Amino acid sequence: MEERFTGSFTQQEPIPQAGIDAALAVMQHGRLHRYNVAEGEIVETALLEEEFAAATGAKYCLAVASGGYAMATALRALGVTAGDRVLTNAFTLAPVPGAIASVGATPIFVGVTEDLTIDLDDLAAKADQADVLMLSHMRGHLADMDALTRICDEAGVIVIEDCAHTMGAAWSGVPSGRSGKIGCFSTQTYKHINSGEGGFLITDDAEVMARAIMLSGSYMLFDRHRAAPPPEAFAAIKYETPNISGRMDNLRAAILRPQLQDLPKQAARWNERYRVLERELSDVTALSLPTRPEKEAFVASSFQFLLLDWDASAVQEVLYRCARRGVELKWFGGAEPVGFTSRYDSWRYTTSTPLPKTDRILAGIIDMRLPLTFSLEDCALIGRIIRQEVSTVFQSKGAAAE
Repeated sequence: MEERFTGSFTQQEPIPQAGIDAALAVMQHGRLHRYNVAEGEIVETALLEEEFAAATGAKYCLAVASGGYAMATALRALGVTAGDRVLTNAFTLAPVPGAIASVGATPIFVGVTEDLTIDLDDLAAKADQADVLMLSHMRGHLADMDALTRICDEAGVIVIEDCAHTMGAAWSGVPSGRSGKIGCFSTQTYKHINSGEGGFLITDDAEVMARAIMLSGSYMLFDRHRAAPPPEAFAAIKYETPNISGRMDNLRAAILRPQLQDLPKQAARWNERYRVLERELSDVTALSLPTRPEKEAFVASSFQFLLLDWDASAVQEVLYRCARRGVELKWFGGAEPVGFTSRYDSWRYTTSTPLPKTDRILAGIIDMRLPLTFSLEDCALIGRIIRQEVSTVFQSKGAAAE
């Protein structure tokens, strides 16, 4: 009898009881706004910022309304404005070029490798075209950050890291978000800690953080921040920085604090599930898996494989056959954006130059969420289904393009 998977690819684990209790306490006292403080109180948002700064080793941290807001704020804090150009990955999700476009800047797209990381050769070739790189660690894959930092330092390019998929990850022992000047994180439901929406901005640069805090809507209440620069850092900035409100509230911070404490344990659980799938698919010749270098300490909340050089109809047949058996796969090679998946040439609010090598890779990327509600047995079953359907289509249709 044909095996089927009956679980949900979008069902997350419940919020920890400690987070529920803390959220109830916030609702009971009613002080949800981060600057609504009782005498002697340290609010949840300020505590969360301190704890996230400590977890990443950053001097400063700001909690905000979303990861996309964190990225746009990072660009504004660096002085990026209308007409500027910003380097970014061609393989990413829409909030990344969206953040660039939101400040009136233009994305310059950099190619992707078969390991799903930014193409460092293409980056080096384009490094003289912009002063800032918005580096997306797309789907949790870290590039060689030592080599990337050398390229950017030599070209005078400032790096902002989009760490929406790499909270808790590291390259060569350096936490994600700490190789560039600014790290941006998301706490949207499908990320590593979950408040529905939310995000963080971290940096060691006092001026950048002072601008970010003012941009986030602190008014003149910046002295109520704790993971922040001293008051003198705001002396001139407070008069010249616009308020573009995007604060995190105490309710979401209360939900997040226990999850942040649990992140190392949760990361290990995600990686267990990833390794089960990897073992199931590692010897399937019809597909390829991205390499995970020894220096990369990843957190695998999703799984990707490539059907390189397959005909589009054969890829779609794999998606259909897997879906029929309960396995929900997403494809980055479609001509039209679907759900969360889109390509650099889908974003018509900006211009792009064709990237043939990248187009070939995007045409083969298959993506799958890996929620912690999956058991290890679930992952083995999903792996068997993918193995069987990829092999069946490959053998029956001659999936590789001529």
